[in-house]
Amino acid sequence: MATVITPDPRRWWALTALVASMLTLGFDMTILNVALPTMAEELGASTGEQQWTADAYVVVFAALMLPAGLLGDRFGRRLMLITGLGIFLAGSVMGALAPDVTWVVAARAVMGVGGALVMPLALSVLPALFGPDERSKAIGVMSAASALGMPLGPVLGGWLLDHFWWGSVFLINVPMVGIGVAACLFLLPETRDPSSPKVDIIATALTAAGLGALVCAIIEAPTRGWADPLVAGFLTGAAVLLAGLVLRERRAARPMLDMELLGHRGFLVNALTATLVTFVLAGLLFLLPPYLQAVLGHDALGTGLRLLPMMGGLMVAARGAQPVVARFGPRAVITCGLVVLAFAALLGSRTAPDSGYGFTALWLTLTGLGFGFAVVPAIDGALAALPADRAGSGSGLLMTLRQVGSAIGIALLGSLLAGVYRDRLDVTGLPARAADTAGESVVAAHLVAERTGAAGLATSADSAYVHGMGVVLLVCGVAALVAALLAGAFLPGTRTAPDGEHDTPAMAGPEADARQ
Repeated sequence: MATVITPDPRRWWALTALVASMLTLGFDMTILNVALPTMAEELGASTGEQQWTADAYVVVFAALMLPAGLLGDRFGRRLMLITGLGIFLAGSVMGALAPDVTWVVAARAVMGVGGALVMPLALSVLPALFGPDERSKAIGVMSAASALGMPLGPVLGGWLLDHFWWGSVFLINVPMVGIGVAACLFLLPETRDPSSPKVDIIATALTAAGLGALVCAIIEAPTRGWADPLVAGFLTGAAVLLAGLVLRERRAARPMLDMELLGHRGFLVNALTATLVTFVLAGLLFLLPPYLQAVLGHDALGTGLRLLPMMGGLMVAARGAQPVVARFGPRAVITCGLVVLAFAALLGSRTAPDSGYGFTALWLTLTGLGFGFAVVPAIDGALAALPADRAGSGSGLLMTLRQVGSAIGIALLGSLLAGVYRDRLDVTGLPARAADTAGESVVAAHLVAERTGAAGLATSADSAYVHGMGVVLLVCGVAALVAALLAGAFLPGTRTAPDGEHDTPAMAGPEADARQ
């Protein structure tokens, strides 16, 4: 007769600690995006350098996600969560004191190390605390916490930028991390799985080097050209390194990158859906602040406030996803969410320099709704397909795929925007050096226009940037439509995986970890 395990009575208090940790990361996701135009002006950062400022975090984040999950399984998830928050704090202080763009990029990489420990471990704790009947609700709460941090980030970040120096957007993480650490210490029970595989240092190095080379090639391609030897070399190196990673993991007795999980349709399709949606959102969050600040002329705080419609739509969807999924099933909800996201992007691609903010607020709201209704049930479905003994490595793989999508979204969509902007910008009559500077970003073009008095440069820059943004949104809309077709065709119609074999082990998660 099966033994009934009583749920941990502290589980909802423990969720508070996870919420505090996720809030810290969600807060930081958007506060930097608002600061990028200000940093571009004060530090002279080009579009490529701004891309690296954002991507240094997500590349390291993605590369270390899998080993972080395994470290938590082996040595204790609470311990690694607290360690991750401490590293994140160190990177934040480093960023606040950075003297130039290079140091900011380095600080963001350090923060990526800390974030890599926090994100997958926060997710992997859930199966140890909540059964299948409560897990969806817990995921909704954590998603809402991350979503809450996203609108708070730009608003508070904008206020800080209007009153203090740009480094204050990093320093604000100090009290946030303090709250997260205190909550983990006093509210979160320790859970672990000592039987998890050991961390593979070579596989970790292959992941980091391969992703870094791929992102570097994408960022440098608009300036150098895809046929440039350096870009071609980075692409070749990325292909070799990532192929080597797959071969190594396929031959490993206990792989860190669990390829078997990708063979389960429930996990694979849900994970790919969440990854593509993250790709779209990361690209949008990169291109929107310069549009709102440079083109529409709002200050940093005004920019943060004007991102609220998207964040509000996301929070509404994150909160309402569970009952809608219970009524219509995850496949229908995810597919409809992706269709709404596609419609919002295609609508946004019609934005013109004189469209005004009202039109932008409309498609931003729809974007948030589509994102929330697509990503929350997709993450829940992927986690539900994980066997209990792979909670750490499986959630790490899921978040790795999402962060790879985020890094490539910033790199690819940012590079597409930069290329279209540079081609459409009219720099006739400008000295070569001024023309090159104006071509680096729309913020730089406005500064050149102010200093040189070049007639029509700012107008040309605004038009070029909005046209590039429209091209990016068109690509995002098509990508979301493709994802909707795939989700509708291949996602399971119910929460149970098609072969039915993953729900049973997943229910053992609380039992296995309760014994530790």
